[in-house]
Amino acid sequence: MARQLGSQISALIKDGQVEGAVKLITPTLLSSTSFSKLDRIGEQIGSTSLDESEPFFNNLAAKKYMGSWVIIGSALRCYLPIELERALADCREFIIQADVWYATDTFGERVAGPALLVDFYPALKVLSAWREDPNRWVRRCVGVAVHLWAKRTRGNAEMADRARELINFIGPVFEEKNQDAVKGIGWGLKTMGRYYPELAVAWLDEQVNALHRQPRPLMLRKALTYLPPEQNLAIAGS
Repeated sequence: MARQLGSQISALIKDGQVEGAVKLITPTLLSSTSFSKLDRIGEQIGSTSLDESEPFFNNLAAKKYMGSWVIIGSALRCYLPIELERALADCREFIIQADVWYATDTFGERVAGPALLVDFYPALKVLSAWREDPNRWVRRCVGVAVHLWAKRTRGNAEMADRARELINFIGPVFEEKNQDAVKGIGWGLKTMGRYYPELAVAWLDEQVNALHRQPRPLMLRKALTYLPPEQNLAIAGS
């Protein structure tokens, strides 16, 4: 049913009937619909070109339904292999427009994080600017993206070099002050610590004990969540 609905919406989008497409999806967004179903709908919409789908995304985003962000994020993920920079640019704009934590995390797990898996270095280049973005949700998304990457690679030894690059990538926002952004960035460090604990321990020890950096307590608590107790104490007690 979800894929069939997504195909119907895609056909309307291709035909330029954006308002009709939004009208068709609205009852689903106003009902209790699982994210997995919304993801399947979004994946079907992602079969259209980005030129065709952007007007639909913009119209749907204006409604600000919670499920809208899931559909848009799942569709944008489909464009990453061929239009990574554009998909990420759209992702950033929708994060700012949504202006709420759950939309940020939705886009981080469906677009920004997957971008690192699809094409690591081009994605890293785009996301590097997000660390200094004036919008706190965009900065938060950097951490969510790192979380998704670490969750999917699950400590794969072949990914150790990239894991090291990613944790170093978090360095500029380690002392983030905004609480909303801290939660997302800390989430990224938490998942890195779960799957790449030795790397996380060494990095945190350098940041806190050698460089004497002072992250927010919440940031440090999240980063230490999965680390060995003795290492946890050595870093937290500094």
